[in-house]
Amino acid sequence: MLDNNFSSEQLTLLCADLAQLRLIADLTLAPTMPYFAEKPYPIGRCREIRDEVFTLLQAQLPHTQKPGLSLLKDLIAQGNPLQKAWGSLRDEYFQNAFIIGPWYIDVSNDTVNANKPRVEILPLATSNFTPIKDFTQFVKIARSYWKVEVYRNDVCPAIAPYMPLLCVSDNGTSWLGAANDDMLNIAIHSQFTQSKAILKNLPSPPKEIIQRWQSLLLNFTHDPLLITKGDAIIFCDEYSKKLQHPDLAHRDAAVIAYSSLPKSV
Repeated sequence: MLDNNFSSEQLTLLCADLAQLRLIADLTLAPTMPYFAEKPYPIGRCREIRDEVFTLLQAQLPHTQKPGLSLLKDLIAQGNPLQKAWGSLRDEYFQNAFIIGPWYIDVSNDTVNANKPRVEILPLATSNFTPIKDFTQFVKIARSYWKVEVYRNDVCPAIAPYMPLLCVSDNGTSWLGAANDDMLNIAIHSQFTQSKAILKNLPSPPKEIIQRWQSLLLNFTHDPLLITKGDAIIFCDEYSKKLQHPDLAHRDAAVIAYSSLPKSV
């Protein structure tokens, strides 16, 4: 039986095989997404790279003869699922990675600094990779990592209990945050108290940003979740009272409304 505590030789084998898969992923992704915020691939593409490597692993693991991937296959066979994970890396970055047993596996380790190795494998306990615990932590990382200002979501207050943040970049473009499952769960599982807390602590967006959103939302009169006016904090209180149990239909409606918006405004 494989020991969960890989030897340095085994880690080298696994790194080498994952690096090969990463190169295959790059051949698929780089031509279709050459830039992110004016920075060349792979900068900013940790989720897309992680997901593409995951797809390649699903195809190759069942019949692999490669020594490194065989180690991974054996670990999975022993009841350790290969899980996609998103969270904070040292409270400096948002990172997408894999967790399997006691290991943290990052196949997009070069998406902040392209000079780093593509693949990094560390014991999860010492990796400094942790789930995001609240919106305050998210805002702290977003400000430094994305170089954005973060305001309360006063532009679409009816979905602010789910997505209480409005991020504004240096060039003035803005977007709502954060619409991934991890952050939505923080809002919902706290019965929107976490959303209410961050809304109370953040300033309202500048007038010109609000006006730009108001102009955009004239095109979305068919969706009341996007155009209903009101106070975001009051919506948190209303949803908390009405949605005593997680309401997946209401959550999904908020996500669909968000998804219909442009990526940035």
